[in-house]
Amino acid sequence: MTNKIGFIGVGMMGHGMIKNLLENDYDVVATAHRNRAPLEDLLAKGATEAKTPKAIAEASDIIIICVTGSPQVEAVAYGEDGFLAGISKGMTVIDCSTGEPGTVEKIAAELADRGADMADAPLARTPVEAEAGNLNTMVGASDAVFARIEPVLKTFCENIFHMGPVGSGSRMKLINNLITMGQATLIAEAMCACKATGVDLQRFRDVISAGGGNSGIFQMIVPAILDDGDFEGMKFSIANATKDLRYLNRMLADAGVVSPLGNATHSAFLQAGKDGFDDGLVGHLVKAQSQINKVDIGKY
Repeated sequence: MTNKIGFIGVGMMGHGMIKNLLENDYDVVATAHRNRAPLEDLLAKGATEAKTPKAIAEASDIIIICVTGSPQVEAVAYGEDGFLAGISKGMTVIDCSTGEPGTVEKIAAELADRGADMADAPLARTPVEAEAGNLNTMVGASDAVFARIEPVLKTFCENIFHMGPVGSGSRMKLINNLITMGQATLIAEAMCACKATGVDLQRFRDVISAGGGNSGIFQMIVPAILDDGDFEGMKFSIANATKDLRYLNRMLADAGVVSPLGNATHSAFLQAGKDGFDDGLVGHLVKAQSQINKVDIGKY
């Protein structure tokens, strides 16, 4: 294997991932995302640019995709000048997007017909950890493919979990987000409950932080709001959370799983989007819930 990595999706996460690949002596060729600024910075650090996903495939040994979700993955695979048109035998595609398992399984079958391999490796944590090389990833791949791509993943991931065959990484990520976004929803409702019933929010914070209800999600969201009036402590968007929960509920319905909390969590995020917070981050769910409940939670 050579060190030529093609990267599609140079957004908030992609910038840090590519920076770490470059620092570990991989050659990276990338396409511009919606905003050219991250790519321009990476070009100055030694990356090169290709104009289309097809050109990325033609210039690479391994392709990494880091886009919003399944429609975007399908667009860069099957669209005009999509990467499938440039795939050659022996290549590997790693999809780091959070998407639907069926999408990666379908593309994996297309790649297999061309003598190439697929892995799904959706990410956890935020752009801060992407820059530091401390992301988490859940990987769906054969044992042989996992062994081949693990050194690449180690350049930007602290924790790498091999979940099983293609598709299993995406399934784990969606279930992971049921827990994380479910916690965020409970936190938002609990803060509103405190405000409405006269429970001091700082004392609420102290109690939860010292007990079994504490979590990394709690500590991302609550201290920032109470100390600084900052609803952006968790760097993950309402829009992406809503998308992931939609994928989750569709996956669970297909599996015959009854998921009342999954549906309720999705509904809470949908409502926040309808109330004007679609471009906000997960912490803004607290502000959305406070508006619904007519309580004021800001700088405490």
